[in-house]
Amino acid sequence: MYFWYRVQMWFRQFMQGRYGADALTRAQLWTGLALYVVNLFLRSNILVFLALALYLWAIFRIFSRNRVARAKENQRFLELWYSLKQKPGQYKLRFQNRKEYKYFHCPKCHTVLRSRRGGGQRAFTCPKCGHTFEKKL
Repeated sequence: MYFWYRVQMWFRQFMQGRYGADALTRAQLWTGLALYVVNLFLRSNILVFLALALYLWAIFRIFSRNRVARAKENQRFLELWYSLKQKPGQYKLRFQNRKEYKYFHCPKCHTVLRSRRGGGQRAFTCPKCGHTFEKKL
């Protein structure tokens, strides 16, 4: 028991000041695993090389001491991941509400706006850019 405690303390001390695992690292590891599983069926050296490169990059990120750069990488990944996850949900919601609401874009900044259907032509002010325009509902 004492041996494992010493190993644990050594590892904690070794990892002090290092970045560690985050969402991007987990995504790299899962993608590498998926590439290895696909490679079981396709038998491609390219897939093995890509999976190995992902694993090495993940290990580099975990042991890196440049916490600011790794945090920026993770933030960019999370923004991309959120936008990819958000789009299908938005389209599903638009489809569900298509009879009650009309969706349209601001002509100036292209922000998606929503208004109840009916009422003929109305004037709208974009909440993002303040542009006023008319639209038929």
